[in-house]
Parts: sequence; structure tokens; C-alpha cells
Amino acid sequence: MIFETVKEILVRQLEVAPERIKPDTDIFEDLGADSLDLVELVTAIEEEYSIIIKDENVANMTKIGQFVDFLEKTL
Repeated sequence: MIFETVKEILVRQLEVAPERIKPDTDIFEDLGADSLDLVELVTAIEEEYSIIIKDENVANMTKIGQFVDFLEKTL
């Protein structure tokens, strides 16, 4: 469920095909995102789940699965 939500956010924000998004997809290398896209992704996730994500929690995250794992542990 969390993966699907993150996937929907990425499809909407980055205008990429849903098929391109898998747990091992790299947001930067595979989807062409930049640092602003990452900020927008984190903001959208925060709004979706009514949480606050600290910068240090996402500093080294590049793969979709890392975001999903973090959210599963946090929620």
C-alpha cells in the first residue's frame, strides 16, 4: 500500500510512466529527478501521511524502496 502511494506521487510529480517505478528504481538516475523534485516528493509524502520527515532521514535515500522501508518503520 505504501509503495503504491509513493508510486502515485512520483507519477504525478515527475510525469513518468508507472511501469518505470519499482522498489529498486533510483529517483535520480532512473527517473531524472533533481534535488527540488526530492523536496517536493518528501513534502507530498509528509502531507499524505501527516508526518514530518527530517532532512537527515532522507539524505542518503535514492531508491524508491528506501522511502517505502522508512515509511513502514515510521508509520
